[in-house]
Amino acid sequence: MQIEGMDCASCVAKIEMALQRIPGVSEVQLNYATEKLAFRLDADAPTNAGDIEKTIGTLGFTVVSSAKQVASAQGGSAESVLMPARHWWQHKKGKLFIGLGILMCVAYLISMFLPQYGHWVWVVTVLLGVFPFARQAVALAIAGTPFSIETLMSVAALGALFIGEAAEAAAVVVLFSLGELLESVAAGRARSGIKTLLSLVPKTATVLLDGCSGHAHSHSHSHTHTHEHKHGHGQKQVPVSALRINDRVLVKPGDQVPADGLIVEGASSLDESPITGESVPVAKTGGDRVFAGSINIDGVLQVKVEKKAEDNTISRIIQLVEQAQASKAPVARFIENFSRYYTPAVMLIAALVMLVPPLVMGQDWDTWVYRGLALLLIACPCALVLSTPAAIASGLAVGTRRGLLVKGGGALEAIGKVNVIAFDKTGTLTEGKPQVTDIVAFAPENEQDILAMAAAVEFGSSHPLAKAIVQHAESAGVVIPPASQASATAGKAVHAKVAGRDLSIGSPVYAESISPFLPEQKVQIEALQNSGKTVSVLLDAQTGRALGLIALRDEARKDAQEGLVQLKAMGVRPVMLTGDNRHTAKAIATNLGVDWEAELLPEDKLGLINKMKGQGMVAMVGDGINDAPALATADVGIAMGGGTDVAMETADAALLKSRVTDVAHLVALSRATMANIKQNVVFALGLKGLFLLTTVLGVTGLWMAVLADTGATALVTLNALRLLRFNPAQRQATTND
Repeated sequence: MQIEGMDCASCVAKIEMALQRIPGVSEVQLNYATEKLAFRLDADAPTNAGDIEKTIGTLGFTVVSSAKQVASAQGGSAESVLMPARHWWQHKKGKLFIGLGILMCVAYLISMFLPQYGHWVWVVTVLLGVFPFARQAVALAIAGTPFSIETLMSVAALGALFIGEAAEAAAVVVLFSLGELLESVAAGRARSGIKTLLSLVPKTATVLLDGCSGHAHSHSHSHTHTHEHKHGHGQKQVPVSALRINDRVLVKPGDQVPADGLIVEGASSLDESPITGESVPVAKTGGDRVFAGSINIDGVLQVKVEKKAEDNTISRIIQLVEQAQASKAPVARFIENFSRYYTPAVMLIAALVMLVPPLVMGQDWDTWVYRGLALLLIACPCALVLSTPAAIASGLAVGTRRGLLVKGGGALEAIGKVNVIAFDKTGTLTEGKPQVTDIVAFAPENEQDILAMAAAVEFGSSHPLAKAIVQHAESAGVVIPPASQASATAGKAVHAKVAGRDLSIGSPVYAESISPFLPEQKVQIEALQNSGKTVSVLLDAQTGRALGLIALRDEARKDAQEGLVQLKAMGVRPVMLTGDNRHTAKAIATNLGVDWEAELLPEDKLGLINKMKGQGMVAMVGDGINDAPALATADVGIAMGGGTDVAMETADAALLKSRVTDVAHLVALSRATMANIKQNVVFALGLKGLFLLTTVLGVTGLWMAVLADTGATALVTLNALRLLRFNPAQRQATTND
């Protein structure tokens, strides 16, 4: 279900508490940021969805009709899943504030010109104004939330009425409704990030039909929607949600790409900034992959669909953001637990303020009851509860916009605390696109045979070195013989049978463990390694004899040095971990100015990370595929890679632009978010503490207490929204200057 009307995280607690008390309802999860409600309803339960909608309605919230959601899903549009933006006066809370404001103005005019009726007019105004809040307070108390802000406000307003402060009670009601409206508007702004993501994918796509470019699709089984229509011959407009894998779609200049896919015809520049945050257009041609939501700039493209609408990169990012915003940071859980004790404690103080001075010291009842009622309004924990989720939501939103995806508040909090960041070398600090530089054949073999056999053994492997060897063989026109019985020794070697020979290809360390090298072979290997090249050795697996060498070099990323310098400036120690030989590792590490460990097996990396964890918080940065164990073992796993499934699922964070500088930006964003949370807690508790003191001393009254509560909530929300303007790159540049 989609819920409308939640202004802060305490609204979530109210709804969850109420639904958990309904028979047959379990696993209630409500996401404040996306307004999505999920729950499990037992098949034999006496409760139905209508009862749940009714319960939510009595609490003062609105359930978006399921019919609208169904229409949205069928039409392929995500717009109505989140309520469309409206003007403040169109909201229920806006209408209530306007109505109460008019009522108060009328009461004020009547009390001026007909003073004999003034008191009773104010009484009627208060009763009419407090009724919707009191009704909501009763519903919340029945549902298990007795200490709600509605309860506190209703008691304060009616109490003020009781002691003869009718005009001030009316002011309290109007100011409270204004505060609720301001919170609602601020909450809507905070949710705008998800709405922006949802708007990135177009609603319809142009599918090429039978006979168009030699590509045939019947599209008869699902595309029966009334709004589809044909364009000329061989094209049809269909909802994006109805696209199937292998459909071929036409993308014209200015159009958004409707699905993740592969360019099969045409070439163009694409603006991928909505997905990766990369502002420079990227040139794409046949065989290149494209993301849904990218904007085609200048060429006509035909794209083969590779993922359904619900599985494309944008959808995955949205799911990730939703999960992240639902996941609570440790600091958020602490604040929520604290607020549970805060409200009853302040209510107890209010009761003591009302009773002790009149009963013990014989002071005036009206004065101290008035001060106690003002304290009740200060007891609302809204600003305190909102201090963390508002900042976390803003931090996650700005990260998503810049291609820094974080899986939740807990991960965002942890990233800023890391002391050491371990980087995998290949594909992380280096381009991950090694090139073959040397082929050495040991007699009686020749270089062409060495390349052909090595490519045959490595064929089909996803390892960057393997791909480089196969590509080099293909571009050199070498015929790659078929291989069988392929297998691998993790982190050491790959084995296969080629032309009747059992072959292995692996590192020099592995090769020497099978059979020692001849002195001249050792000299050649060391010479290649000393020049910063990675050496793979082709072996006869039966005899252990080295047949030849293939040397490759992988260049460091252009931004690697800058990113590492930024991390050091923030007090974070970068370390390079690699399975490569010491010579190659040293050459790259010296160039980048980073500590290093080489010739590591996967289990060695785990051991080092566990050792480093003993000295502080450790993050691991890898490509998300072969580094999965290390990513999982570190306190924070960060995956480099353009939104691959594994990168998103394995790690705590993913960097869509695959830049080392983005690791530093991620740390900066985390620290800025945590600083924002601390500021919010100080604002919330500071204002509450100040007004608690001034109220007890009689300096401030009821209406100021309402302003203190509303002001603290508005201040916290606006401070959190400041994060949306945070630019990690600018912050880093300033730090380095």
